[in-house]
Amino acid sequence: MSALRETQQETLRVDRPAKTLRELTLEKMREAIFAQHFKPGERLVERDLCERLGVSRTIVREVLRHLETEGLVATLQARGPIVARTTAAEALQIYEIRGVLEGIAARACAERRDPETVAALEVCLTAIKDAYGAKNMPGVLDATTEFYRTLFTHADKDIAWGIVNSLTVRINHLRSMTIKTTDRDVEGPLQMRRIVDAIRAGKGEEANAAAQQHVKSASAIAQQLLQERDGQ
Repeated sequence: MSALRETQQETLRVDRPAKTLRELTLEKMREAIFAQHFKPGERLVERDLCERLGVSRTIVREVLRHLETEGLVATLQARGPIVARTTAAEALQIYEIRGVLEGIAARACAERRDPETVAALEVCLTAIKDAYGAKNMPGVLDATTEFYRTLFTHADKDIAWGIVNSLTVRINHLRSMTIKTTDRDVEGPLQMRRIVDAIRAGKGEEANAAAQQHVKSASAIAQQLLQERDGQ
């Protein structure tokens, strides 16, 4: 009898959704900003967002506040929430931080000479190439983030990853622009291949240099795009 009761309880149990409506709305808004569906400087009107997203004003407000903490939304006294505009100077700082920390992590991985590290990075690199091939730009962003999470994790650079991870949304905002430029689908993975090859060979300085060169290349592209956007 108890077994029957347990079966009935399992049948009636309501499974909690993997993601809440707020989390799904947050993802949609991030994707829309990355895809420039909402352009830098564009005003974000709560009533319009409620209608377009099909969610309550409470959720929209919570999501906008969260996006503000991530640096994707700014609130102006006279206009309210707008899509934040990353300046060329701000982008340069982000890339400078990335270059130094990713170089350190790459060198540490190379010095460890761990085959599991190389194998994990190869999986990430394949995912990046596959996403590019399918023209799945959100997939490229996700796989690239995983590549660097793997790099820092296997290097035991948790504090450094914490710093980079705190900038991940802003990094992906910039990356969403650079990955669409001509030949980036070839040059980007090729530069990352050099990082992995140096790690496999146990060449710490080469891994450091390859990581910094990859970031430097992305930074140059971002600088050009942002300067063109701002008419500089």
